[in-house]
This record gives sequence, structure tokens and C-alpha cells, in this order.
Amino acid sequence: MERLRIVIFLMAIVFMGCKEVEKPHVQQQGTEAKKSTADVKQELIDKGFQVFDYVDGKTKDTVLMQQYFVAFLKSGPKRSQSKEEADSLQTLHLAHLGRMYEAGYADISGPFGDDGDIRGITIYNVPSLQMADSLANLDPAVQAGRLEIEVHPWWAAKGFPLR
Repeated sequence: MERLRIVIFLMAIVFMGCKEVEKPHVQQQGTEAKKSTADVKQELIDKGFQVFDYVDGKTKDTVLMQQYFVAFLKSGPKRSQSKEEADSLQTLHLAHLGRMYEAGYADISGPFGDDGDIRGITIYNVPSLQMADSLANLDPAVQAGRLEIEVHPWWAAKGFPLR
């Protein structure tokens, strides 16, 4: 009987210590509240991005343009690494690009399909040329001299997908 009282007492303590956990509100797919173009524009301006908008003559929609930065990854001056070292640098390079994407700094990256001097591009979604250049130059392949970076400002409509 004493054992039963202890169990009941412990259960009461546990029960009283429990709080109802509020479940986060999950919106149905396709029902999320859409921000207005003006709200998105102001958020970007507040973060330091360069933007402008215009009214599309055909659709009469307001199109928000944002400045991005395209980093051209070019063949660097030091490309005589051993196969093992080049493979290691490529692994580190891809990991760097993955981190840039996961952190929200880069929207898309990829190599060119030829064997030219320009090896690939990354589109940085950051507020300044200096930030894009700094992030691009953190790439281990750039630091090793296998690649070099050339960054240019680029304007694109906010939210338009690639086709």
C-alpha cells in the first residue's frame, strides 16, 4: 500500500509539472500569407539591398528588381596541383558553395559546360559588392590559387524562377 501511495504521489508531481505545449500553427499548402511587393521592397531596403520597381505594361503588375552579384569563377594562376590535391580542393570548393547556399548568401552556383577560362558562376544574394567578393574569396580553391574571382552587380526580378 505504501508503494502505491509513492507511485501516485510521483505521478501527481509529474502531472502537475507538465504544461500543455502549444503546437505551432501550420498553414495549409498554398494558403500562406503573401507579402505585398511594397513590404518585400521595404524589407530589402532595410537590409541594405539596392532595389527598384516598375509596372509591367502588359500585365500591369508591379515588378520588384533587386541587385544581386554574379561571381565568375575563372581559372587561377596555380593549376598544377596533383590529382589528389585538385580533387581535395574540388571537394572543399563544393562544400564552400554548399555553405553559401545553406546560409542564404548564394542562390545558385554551377560550372560552365566548356573548358574555357571562366569555369563557373555563383549568384550571391547579399547587399553589397564587398560582401559578395569577400564570401567568394573564402572559397578554398580561390585561396589556393586554383580559381580566381571576378564579381559584377546584376539586376533581376525578385521571385522570378528560372525556366
